[in-house]
Amino acid sequence: MSAISLDHVTLSVGAGSPLLADVGLDIAEGAFVGLLGPNGAGKTTLIRAILGLHPTARGRISVLGHPVRQGNPAVGYLPQTHTARPDIRLSGRAFLASSLNGHRYGLPILTRAARREIDWALEAVDGTALAKRPFSAMSGGQRQRLLIAEALIGRPRLLLLDEPLISLDQHQQHVIVTLVRRLSKEFGLTVLFSAHELNQLLGAIDQVLYLGGGTAVLGTVDEVVNPETLSRLYGTPIDVIRSKGRIFVMSGGEHIERDHHDHAHL
Repeated sequence: MSAISLDHVTLSVGAGSPLLADVGLDIAEGAFVGLLGPNGAGKTTLIRAILGLHPTARGRISVLGHPVRQGNPAVGYLPQTHTARPDIRLSGRAFLASSLNGHRYGLPILTRAARREIDWALEAVDGTALAKRPFSAMSGGQRQRLLIAEALIGRPRLLLLDEPLISLDQHQQHVIVTLVRRLSKEFGLTVLFSAHELNQLLGAIDQVLYLGGGTAVLGTVDEVVNPETLSRLYGTPIDVIRSKGRIFVMSGGEHIERDHHDHAHL
């Protein structure tokens, strides 16, 4: 059974051209997949569609053998922009407790099972030390670690992470990617990890799902990240340069993944 299946899926936003048109693919259970593509290619929209938050214009999306639906407990989600303000004074444990029962910043009375679930999630991300630390006093990497713990509550089988590396330095990026890779292996999680640059994920992902030009290509890095495939996706000649273990996607002398990235995503 596939973790995620797209059957002739078309996704649109507004009256413009579809972000994805008649796309079919299957992501295997337990796979760690990097989700990449130029700005406006539809990465966030695809994640929202898998969550049941954005309707397909055509076709069907299945998650773990069932049609998508909102609030699926088998799916954990870390959004690109979190609602928590950086100045909130809740401790890490209280932050997780407030999200467990749908409270934004309240302090709900938890059952023993809920307390155990919070303890498990913190331990899973090596975040036990964050339990008493105020959210506002955490580094960017620590906050992301806590937010991943939040996504793990309920013990999902599929984890959707929308640009979790934004605003993190290179070391913190490596720590978060390594953590997610370990979680995927340890708990058999399928992971769809959106990023704006392939090098952030090299050595961790099993496959890459590259979006562009209304279509999508799923495969290993070598199968997807090559001039022929990416030139078709971008609709312009693309060079792929490999140097010292890194891969650079270039067009006209510009590093496309870096130079064309901003924070307004579809």
